[in-house]
Amino acid sequence: MKTNSGRLIRALGGSRREWAGWGMAQKKYLQAKLTQFLREDRIQLWKPPYTDENKEVGLALKDLAKKYSDRLDCCENEVEKIIEEIRCKAVERGTGNENYKTTGIARIEVFLPSKLRRDRKNLMETRLDISGRELRSKIAETFGFQENYIKIVINKKQLQLENSLEEQGVTHNVKAMVLELKQSEEDVRKNFQVEEEEQNEAELKEKQIQRTKRGLEILAERAEMVVDPETTPYLDITNQTGRSIRIPPSERKALMLAMGYHEKGRAFLKRKEYGVALPCLLDADRYFCECCRELLDTVDNYAVLQLDIVWCYFRLEQLECLDDAEKKLNLAQKCFKNCYGENHQRLVHIKGNCGKEKVLFLRLYLLQGIRNYHSGNGEEAAEYLNKARQLFKELYIDPSKVHNLLQLGFTAQEARLGLRACDGNVDHAATHITNRREELAQIRKEEKEKKKRRLENINNLKGMGYSTHAAKQILLSNPHMWWLRDSDSENNSQENPSQENIEQLVYMGFDAAVASTALKVFRGNVQLAAQTLALNGGLLPRDLQLSVEDSSSSTPSTSPSDSAGTSSASTDEDMETEAINEILEDIPEHEEDYLDSTLEDEEIIIAEYLSYIENIKSATKKN
Repeated sequence: MKTNSGRLIRALGGSRREWAGWGMAQKKYLQAKLTQFLREDRIQLWKPPYTDENKEVGLALKDLAKKYSDRLDCCENEVEKIIEEIRCKAVERGTGNENYKTTGIARIEVFLPSKLRRDRKNLMETRLDISGRELRSKIAETFGFQENYIKIVINKKQLQLENSLEEQGVTHNVKAMVLELKQSEEDVRKNFQVEEEEQNEAELKEKQIQRTKRGLEILAERAEMVVDPETTPYLDITNQTGRSIRIPPSERKALMLAMGYHEKGRAFLKRKEYGVALPCLLDADRYFCECCRELLDTVDNYAVLQLDIVWCYFRLEQLECLDDAEKKLNLAQKCFKNCYGENHQRLVHIKGNCGKEKVLFLRLYLLQGIRNYHSGNGEEAAEYLNKARQLFKELYIDPSKVHNLLQLGFTAQEARLGLRACDGNVDHAATHITNRREELAQIRKEEKEKKKRRLENINNLKGMGYSTHAAKQILLSNPHMWWLRDSDSENNSQENPSQENIEQLVYMGFDAAVASTALKVFRGNVQLAAQTLALNGGLLPRDLQLSVEDSSSSTPSTSPSDSAGTSSASTDEDMETEAINEILEDIPEHEEDYLDSTLEDEEIIIAEYLSYIENIKSATKKN
């Protein structure tokens, strides 16, 4: 009694800090630190002597709290309270595991939006053979959401409504994050008109996400088609200098969609609409994973995406829901090293400087510092946060210098990027921006000319009797055979290929139906059909299948439904144009937009977390 009384007086006297008054971030640090101690000491709180047979707290917990409060030099009562929370969660988890083994009922930990956050865990029990839609309904009913206005993220993927949880890899004890599409700032609004406006806004957000998907698919498909660069919008993939790069056809569409979703997600990030940004970023990550590892190691897009995903979770105050935050940040660091070279020498060789890219490393160090802080690693957190603060000092831009460049006719974005590339020298930055403008204009002119030449080659092949799709395939897969053409044009243009030619391809090992379609595409040319099928594993590429469908659908018809069909097609075309325009609005004009930042948010967050570190140091010094 004497010892406990003495410690209580000591704590109340102020020689030890009351961690409870520090706020949620500091409490999480203490939780992480205590969890770290328990793991190091191999303490199993759910077993005796810390938990009795009735699953109630044992007397040994107080001794443990005293031991750890001495190590942390903080209030014993606070430490005991947090250890008891950890023990209850462990017991609860064990009970859930036993229940899952016997009944098949899984538990899901639900992470709610920050405005609805509760101190206790939000747990839900469910079978795993239900659909994603059923789970969404249960979450909406349990936590008071409108079902159609939430999205669920599990295992860093958006929950698919039609598939079962098992099919989507959902397991027992998984974490689920709820994203609310409403953008209201108040917790509860009873006014009916306001609620109706919120519902309309949520519906618009959902429609916008669907239009985003359709617009990106159209633009990605156009990249594989032959379009007039002067009249038809399309997406292109360029290197760090702005020149188009050749990507294997099998990966090009996935890469297009990945980059398109990433740009859309970044546009939402700029507007601080994190709940809408995250699904786009996760879709981008999914498509990037369809690309080969070698490709991802040569471009910095994938590394930037990892930073954006972790940043988005952090701004949603859901960083603990991202189990692999450390893995993503390490992956980003590795990709930057592979792409930029050791000490950025490859980047300097290509671009002449690395000042602009330092913005990415500032964000990387900041997130690494935050992650370490929330993991209870105070020293590592301080190291990364100080590195971020040092980079901020290097990258800070005097507003008067930006103003001087604005007076010369440059944009604020150009001014920031130019000043960082030239170490803050206004004259050098002006020259750098001007030279870059001229260089990009020349590159764009050359790329357009290349696109036009390709269009001319396609038109030449079409004049020989090939379809657009077949001509494109010839140029992509068989460039040395573009001039081949059967001298008997009538046989070449026959609607149905001869049985003899089909049998010839079947003899080579190809499927009869596929062989027939291929011969239709290539106007009976067995050699081109065989080469194309061989290059594509015995299958005909989807775009070439479309050429046959296009041909059959282009036959004139006198059906009475012609006028209605035209109206419907016009409506579809208008919707596609709208979807494309929404995408293009969010594709930045400047190729280095992703490197531009005012760093205002970063400055505030660096100071905030460094103050947490200082508080920890102050607390441990007092005795």
